Amino acid sequence: MPSEPAIPSFDLTSRPWLPVLRRDGSEDVLSLAEVFQQAHDLHRLVGDVPTQEFALLRLLLAVLHDVIDGPEDVHAWTELWEEGLPVDRITAYLERHRERFDLLHPRTPFLQTADLRTANDEVFSLDRIVADVPNGALFFTMRATGVERLEFAEAARWLVHAHAFDTSGIKSGAVGDPRVKGGKVYPQGVAWAGNLGGVLVEGDDLRETLLLNLIAFDTPNLQVDPDRDRPAWRQEPRGPRELDATELTTRPAGVRDLYTWQSRRIRLHFDADGVHGVVLAYGDPLAPHNKHAHEPMTAWRRSPAQEKKLGEPQVYLPREHDPGRSAWRGLGALIAGRADGAERRGEAAAIVRPRILDWVARLTIEGPLPQDHLIRARLLGVVYGTQQSVIDEMIDDAVTMPVVLLHDRDKDLGQTAIDAVADAENAVRILGTLAADLARASGTDPEPAAATARTLGFGMLDGPFREWLTGLEPGVDADERRTAWQSRAHRIVHALGRDLVNAAGDPAWEGRVIETKKGQEIWLNSSRAFRTFRRELAAALPKAARSTPSADDDQILEARS
Repeated sequence: MPSEPAIPSFDLTSRPWLPVLRRDGSEDVLSLAEVFQQAHDLHRLVGDVPTQEFALLRLLLAVLHDVIDGPEDVHAWTELWEEGLPVDRITAYLERHRERFDLLHPRTPFLQTADLRTANDEVFSLDRIVADVPNGALFFTMRATGVERLEFAEAARWLVHAHAFDTSGIKSGAVGDPRVKGGKVYPQGVAWAGNLGGVLVEGDDLRETLLLNLIAFDTPNLQVDPDRDRPAWRQEPRGPRELDATELTTRPAGVRDLYTWQSRRIRLHFDADGVHGVVLAYGDPLAPHNKHAHEPMTAWRRSPAQEKKLGEPQVYLPREHDPGRSAWRGLGALIAGRADGAERRGEAAAIVRPRILDWVARLTIEGPLPQDHLIRARLLGVVYGTQQSVIDEMIDDAVTMPVVLLHDRDKDLGQTAIDAVADAENAVRILGTLAADLARASGTDPEPAAATARTLGFGMLDGPFREWLTGLEPGVDADERRTAWQSRAHRIVHALGRDLVNAAGDPAWEGRVIETKKGQEIWLNSSRAFRTFRRELAAALPKAARSTPSADDDQILEARS
């Protein structure tokens, strides 16, 4: 008798699918169970794109939260920090739920809807879930011609990423979904994590990273219902319909629910050699406004415009990352939970910093972390374009800082860091003004010159600031550290200004008559522009140690004055 054909299976608990970077620098691909077993020997996960790492880490956190049903508080967390991950319990948990982690299961495939189909039974290109496929831009990609086929391991990673970061736009209309009109479902927004300016805390190895982001359920202003908070694989399999409106008002029930939120309905089509197509439809909507008590891995900003539109007294939205700003320039929102000028405008709680940073700060007060413990805040996110229907850019940056900067009870060092960012911003602004003045003196457009100078200025301050920031340890004199930073920033920016003047050429040396904003006519040349630059830089960085003007300075100030 011929044997029964084998039922297709790709068990994510035992089959390798998670790319990792080991602490020795080598790369590997591990199963879900192996990642937890070897976490202490792994540096981090390595996604196909940066945001995939964010989505996969949240998946691992959902598993770990569910295994321990917590942690309930700092005491329970400290036991994990001192004793290590509960590998035996994790292995038993994965074995118990093995069927729901099978990518190809006929009834309950991992994070999929088994019978998802369109009215015409169409199967679409994998381009719909692979985020590095270009949208009209064929450069800087390994997939300029699209994706015809994926191995099961890579398909699983993109599946997780699609639930987290899928674009908006028109989606396939699934049979049984009442939202379908003319075979389509019209735009309902990006997947949940696409709304966020993602922030996670990195440790020295993956074990530390998992634990540092394993936020306790008793964290103030974090809503968790332990009885209802379950990851997707412990919920009923989804059909094509979205959750009913009543249930959506009480969800997510906690971080396990949120980290595995089913933003989409997906069905992978495969054969013995891999995945060759997909059906991708809208899943459960989750509006981002006022979810700051649920989502700990992003900062939040108050939105007066939405308050007026919705008629609500307070509306908070995720604070997205600015691709044009390095991570350290946003320290105000990370450290103090506020934006520049908020106090002057009289705003209350204009920014809510990521709860995950509040949690880490708490670990140095109530838990085992020393106050001089260095953390690396990793910033990850997506910039969408064209009505959020395409991904324009991905953000991946980090800033290393001592945890003491996050303490509410010792605000001096944190405020010093924020003030130092303002020092850098002011110095670079003044450098941009010099570049604009030199352009005006030459008779050219000042805006491009100023923008180029500002980019150069921030680039030259980037490394020195990050180095300076790690020295803000407990016990140091905050005023002395601020003085040291202003002195270093002054040297760097002053030298850049001198270089700009030297490179300005004869037209700028000779100068011309320009009209000021006050309507006055003045003769502007390199010497005058440089004098103004030096005066304004000195005023912006008053603590900077001054040296006597260099011979180059004297030459600039005397030339053709």
